[in-house]
Amino acid sequence: MFPSLSPVWPYCDSLAPTIAGINEKDACGVGFIAQIQGKRNYWVIQQALLGLSCMEHRGGCGGDGDSGDGAGILCEIPWTFLQSIWPPEEKFDTNFKFLGLGMVFLPTDSTKRKKIRKLCNDEAKALGLTPISWRVLSVNDTVLGALAQKTVPVIQQWLLGCNETSRDIFETKLLRLRRRVAENIRSVWGLRPGELYFASLSSRTVVYKAMVRSDLLPIFYPDLQDHRFQVSFAIYHRRFSTNTLPRWPLAQPMRLIAHNGEINSLLGNLNWARASEIHIDAVWQDTSKELKPVVNAAFSDSANLDAILELLVCSGRALTDSLLMLVPEAFQHQPELINRPSISAFYEYNACIQEPWDGPALLVFADGKYVGATLDRNGLRPARYCIIKGGYIVMGSEVGVSEVRPERVVEKGRLGPGQMIAIDLENKKLLKNWDVKEEAASRFPYRAWLDQSRIDIKQQPWNREEQIAEKQLITLQTSVGFSAEDFELVIQDMASQGKEPTYCMGDDTPLAVLSTRPHLVYDYFKQLFAQVTNPAIDPLREKLVMSLSMYLGSRGSIFRPSPEGASILHIDSPILNEGELLSVMNQGFPYMVISTLVSISNKEIDFDQPLTNIIKIAEIAVLSGCKLLILSDRVANGINAYTAYIPPLLVVSTLHHHLLRLGVRLRCSLVIDTAQCWNTHHIACLVGYGASAVCPWLAWETTRHWVSNPKTQKLIERGKLPSLTASLAQENVRKALEDGLRKILSKIGISLLSSYHGAQVFESVGLGADLIERTFTGTTSRVAGLKLSDLATETLAFHRKAYGGMNRGKLEFMGFVQYRTGGEYHLNNPAMAKTLRSATTAESRYESFSTYRSLVEDRPTTALRDLLDLNYDAIPLPIDEVESVESICERFCTGGMSLGALSRESHEVLAIAMNRVGGKSNSGEGGEDSARFNILDNVNSAGSSTTLPTIKGLQNGDTACSAIKQIASGRFGVTPAYIRSSKQLEIKVAQGAKPGEGGQLPGSKVDEYIGWLRRSKPGVALISPPPHHDVYSIEDLAQLIFDLHQIHPTGKVSVKLVSEVGIGTIASGVVKANADIIQVSGCDGGTGASPLSSIKHAGTPWELGVTEVHRSLLSNGLRDRVVIRIDGGLKTGLDVVLAALLGAEEFGFGSVAMIAEGCIMARVCHTNNCPVGVATQKEELRERFEGIPNHVVNFFLFVAEEVRQILSLLGVSSVDEIIGRGEFLRRRELGIGKASRLDLTTLLTPTPYFSERAWLSHSVNAHQNGPNLEYKLLSNDELMMSIKRHEDITYHCSIKNTDRSVAARLSGEIASYHGDNGFKGRLNLLFKGSAGQSFGAFTTHGMRMKLIGEANDYVGKGISGGKIVVTPPSLLANPSNQAIMGNTCLYGATGGELFALGRAGERFGIRNSGAYSVVEGVGDHCCEYMTGGIVVILGTTGVNVSAGMTGGIVFILDEVCSLEQRINPDNVTLFCLTNLKQEILLTQLIKAHLTATKSSKAANILRNWDQMKDKFKIVVPPSEEITVGIVREKQTTAL
Repeated sequence: MFPSLSPVWPYCDSLAPTIAGINEKDACGVGFIAQIQGKRNYWVIQQALLGLSCMEHRGGCGGDGDSGDGAGILCEIPWTFLQSIWPPEEKFDTNFKFLGLGMVFLPTDSTKRKKIRKLCNDEAKALGLTPISWRVLSVNDTVLGALAQKTVPVIQQWLLGCNETSRDIFETKLLRLRRRVAENIRSVWGLRPGELYFASLSSRTVVYKAMVRSDLLPIFYPDLQDHRFQVSFAIYHRRFSTNTLPRWPLAQPMRLIAHNGEINSLLGNLNWARASEIHIDAVWQDTSKELKPVVNAAFSDSANLDAILELLVCSGRALTDSLLMLVPEAFQHQPELINRPSISAFYEYNACIQEPWDGPALLVFADGKYVGATLDRNGLRPARYCIIKGGYIVMGSEVGVSEVRPERVVEKGRLGPGQMIAIDLENKKLLKNWDVKEEAASRFPYRAWLDQSRIDIKQQPWNREEQIAEKQLITLQTSVGFSAEDFELVIQDMASQGKEPTYCMGDDTPLAVLSTRPHLVYDYFKQLFAQVTNPAIDPLREKLVMSLSMYLGSRGSIFRPSPEGASILHIDSPILNEGELLSVMNQGFPYMVISTLVSISNKEIDFDQPLTNIIKIAEIAVLSGCKLLILSDRVANGINAYTAYIPPLLVVSTLHHHLLRLGVRLRCSLVIDTAQCWNTHHIACLVGYGASAVCPWLAWETTRHWVSNPKTQKLIERGKLPSLTASLAQENVRKALEDGLRKILSKIGISLLSSYHGAQVFESVGLGADLIERTFTGTTSRVAGLKLSDLATETLAFHRKAYGGMNRGKLEFMGFVQYRTGGEYHLNNPAMAKTLRSATTAESRYESFSTYRSLVEDRPTTALRDLLDLNYDAIPLPIDEVESVESICERFCTGGMSLGALSRESHEVLAIAMNRVGGKSNSGEGGEDSARFNILDNVNSAGSSTTLPTIKGLQNGDTACSAIKQIASGRFGVTPAYIRSSKQLEIKVAQGAKPGEGGQLPGSKVDEYIGWLRRSKPGVALISPPPHHDVYSIEDLAQLIFDLHQIHPTGKVSVKLVSEVGIGTIASGVVKANADIIQVSGCDGGTGASPLSSIKHAGTPWELGVTEVHRSLLSNGLRDRVVIRIDGGLKTGLDVVLAALLGAEEFGFGSVAMIAEGCIMARVCHTNNCPVGVATQKEELRERFEGIPNHVVNFFLFVAEEVRQILSLLGVSSVDEIIGRGEFLRRRELGIGKASRLDLTTLLTPTPYFSERAWLSHSVNAHQNGPNLEYKLLSNDELMMSIKRHEDITYHCSIKNTDRSVAARLSGEIASYHGDNGFKGRLNLLFKGSAGQSFGAFTTHGMRMKLIGEANDYVGKGISGGKIVVTPPSLLANPSNQAIMGNTCLYGATGGELFALGRAGERFGIRNSGAYSVVEGVGDHCCEYMTGGIVVILGTTGVNVSAGMTGGIVFILDEVCSLEQRINPDNVTLFCLTNLKQEILLTQLIKAHLTATKSSKAANILRNWDQMKDKFKIVVPPSEEITVGIVREKQTTAL
């Protein structure tokens, strides 16, 4: 049996938020240094410590601001040093074949410590080892911060001897020893985690780590300062933890790895790791019980990965092989593997036996046999290395972290996605990427095993004929909860267009558990998503790293590869048609079909006993050798008047967890054959809870009926729909489901369905603890809810609708998506919109608003806050003693609605209104016209202005400048002047309506004005990619915040998050990253366009999110550093007060503000057909816009007045007095119904911080970056006067990797004086050294930045003008092929030039919309989402070039003719140079590059132009073909 993950009883909140590392999210800086020939010296440690200190900005500190999150070094054991300093009174006996060393964290209690040491010695003897002696380490604990001081252990080293035949056997005994000691001590004394911890116990390596800042590690451990401490390799790690409470064991390195990243599939990996314990016995025999459980849900993701890796290595698998199996590259779409079949076979085989530990990761590793590093399949962490003369290699998250003279450099490179570099310490050789993989692939005959045993299931033809009569079909559909909306919105869109439906304006219906209507089980689950600590990935443009492949059958051992491991059924997609399901059953694998039907008895159904029966049948089948269990509701007579079904999600998850507990889960796969599955969320839930494949048979049958429907045929005849056959329509549905599934995976940062399988990346909202424990074990459910019997009741309700005697001729329209009279309640209903519009007109009074308020507050229970009531004071405070309306309005803001999604008129009205009331409008991500930055002084008597000619109701003194400027993933129109015009800058990490996803502005909404603002072309669709391409970790977010504080030091930086479990932990990291404001958005936020499944099934209510964030920050001592803002469906002053009581200080309004200015909730924003001109760019519709600023002003004044009245009733005088005051809240009793089962403890439990409220005192100023290089530049009076006077000046300066964002502050100063293009002088800045991140960020017109050296990530981020030149020192050999810049350079550029003599990393030129650049090689995904500018690449590229590129031009030197397979052809075409216009464009830039960098490659190209021009290719999107003289011949059709 597996360890229980049971919730605490009596149930309030499940334990899930504290397990599986949810509260341990970290990122960091890592690296290693090694002497390849194994020569030991102190220089290695010296450089490792230097590298560690140079990574300090990548680390974090606790709430005391002083206790480091952790820093450490793993290195070779320095035996000579230890022998020389070992205490004389403790013997150092060397008369053993092997010696081992433990680094042990012990309790401070001396009695416990003595007993532990005795137990350790006894256990060592029991294993045949000799405990020699213990050494108390000399540590300097005066350098520890207050929090670290409280938990510092006593640290001792333990010396052991052994005479085993091999060191490997000794290592296995040390592993067993550690596990035995830990288990015995826990079972005997029940020590708390961390009271006893082995940082290392090995004969090869030792770990020195502590809760300190990087530079303090050698001061804390004086050992590290001793020059006799000589080793040949060391790895290092500086931790940035989002959990600020210090825990010494979580500092890194672990025992084998230093991990910069996060495992997104962790819960599934833990479940499968436990299941794989059945294979340990074959390797470890009778001792295997000592090693179980392998993983522990209470440990961090890094610790668990280290644990499984350690067991693999001790079981005989090489460290490199094990990591390549656990963290594989994207081998399915890798051009480099075409001619390396053995490596492909290695990956294919291991995919059969091990799901990847998926997520962004740079893993540095060492076990004494190997030292090296590997990068995840997406390349989402920087990894740079340098090979040095004398046999050294240094590698790290950044360059410039070691002392290496240019003349000693042999090679400078970087790890790309999925790559590995390693040093074989035993054979003293360097293994580059393909070397290490060829070595791993050669150990076993993987290809032969696959050819012999693996069976690939081929796609089967679709059924073309309908199998069920129309009337019977409607009855079946009704019985499983399928509605008219599912037919008209979901099936129709998928079948006709091959994509899931798009909708808008968010979800304003009740949560499933609050609804009076029955819901599917799926509706009680919300998809989790990535934000901040790990990135969402891009399923649109980076699809090549994703895979939906699944493997059916019994899974082989990961510890001992064998032919049996390849005996598997392989499917390319988990979504099967009926023929493919039959094919799976006909391959000779033992299978059993198990019925999920349940009889109706006395008009009732029971799920308890049928589930138990299914479990028993399945258990017997699996123990008898069955490899496939097919759970079907199509058996016998299927669903009928007397027979219902158990929902498939309930069945599969219950069985999955039962087999896990039984220890036989790996023996079989679960396949679902069901009627109740027809959208992407359904598929994701089934796979996420254990299904390997799904046949949604009723969806296929419905699609066939849809095609033959006369209405559909008429639409096809009229050209409204494409010509469709039944087969094509079903294929379209499958494509839509597959693409939607990729989107759901990508939101949580998972690339592979096999990793998502069983990962349970969902939160339940509305299911009770007993049901969670039995069926959905490990899933978070914070508000309790329904029992198993309640789900049976809801299922029966659907069944009664179908078979209850009503003769249905059509499907019911339930109104879960679209508003219909008699359907589900919608908050934004016509009556509400009409009443609000009436209340906010020019002649309105507060009494009119009261009608609106009553309508909203008397609504059906819709949101969690509707279950809360207020404890009013017996004696209200006089209203004239309460905070003013004007003061309260300062807390209000509007949501981030972009100009483009909204019309120009509606966007400007919102901005003017918010400025009038003292609140803040939000620009959204579409940029903003600089004409809006100034205050109006030209308004005429009619309320019009030539500055803002399209709106009315203006007043002199108005301004349409948005106080909050958004810096979203697309970075549209972000320039220095745009940034400096703001009061706040918002980093939109996630959006409430579609967290983890980007957006798309349809081409129809990109007119001349919008195209100009966004640096694009009219009519071209614009994509906002799902991830921030410059934020892949918490330290990346910290860097972006640093960038923004640098360019705009008075502007506060806000980070927008979306509510989900664990958001408190994420918020802690955001605060430590120096954010000023955290915005928590609820799942009900609005949007201009979003996939329907995202609107309905992602994110949680803001009530849960703000409570968690507020309490987490309080408990971590961080609450005073940040303002908490919330948004999501706010409508009234009561909503504001409830949000404040839960911890919010500022309040965002979205859809309701639009209604106040005229929106009628037509919900056609995504079609560009808004009938009242609010959300359209069509001029004829914009002319219908009637909103004026006063309408919006009135709304906010009314809301503020309502807040005042409630404050009076509560007996308080200000909003400040109620923030976080849970004692004013009580539960609102609703009697019967689903809502009555909810437990609101998580919202109502008082926080223990009421007496001390100093955390409400926030600085009025933005957080500062502290002293940095640009302070030195700004203090130069001559330089500053040159900027003011438009003069020329040259300045020379040295630079190092800790000098970050150099140029940003100067750019901001120039913009504040002269705007983006007004500076007429020339600022020449020459730097020498290794530049830190964001070198040249936001460089503007008139600046010339030259760097002689090398640079890290984000060079030229947001450059809007000027020039950046990066060249290596003249002594560097072969500079064209050396890495000179990091990842994500030229990101979001809007102008300027960048020339670099060397290669750039991944994601070069993403969202470039105007810069010109020449580099001599790039990594994967270059020029992604580019909308303008020109990029020239004089060298090789990675894969996925120009994905999503809609504008601009790319020239690439293709000397080996490999470019065609590296281009993403979805949006661009590859041409050879065909005309003089192209040659002139290209040669001009190459000449400029030669002038700037003295590139020998550029000189050679120009010198031999007639021969070289034929080797160039030009990448062009359709919008630029005319620009470069490409004219396609019109195709004609012969008559």
